[in-house]
Amino acid sequence: MLHTVNKSVFERNSLQSCVNTIDDTSVILLIEDGVISAAKNTKSSVLADLAAQGRVYALQGDVDARGISSKVADNIKLVDYEGFVDLVVEHGTAVSWL
Repeated sequence: MLHTVNKSVFERNSLQSCVNTIDDTSVILLIEDGVISAAKNTKSSVLADLAAQGRVYALQGDVDARGISSKVADNIKLVDYEGFVDLVVEHGTAVSWL
């Protein structure tokens, strides 16, 4: 299952709720303000283990728009809109965490 998170960890606890809920086959895609969690030294340490497993993605356009391209944490994969569509197709079901 694909889980999208569009809120910053500084705004809501959506990311933590998502991480607490997902199973071992799920992946997370950070979009909109959710990409703030992809930056190093944020409250995103909850993503470290999942990112090391290759299960965390961030939307490149949103990362660029927020000026954090050079600050993306290790193991978080950046995808463009085509990559976003590929993730939706690959995982079949998407859940949005607002």
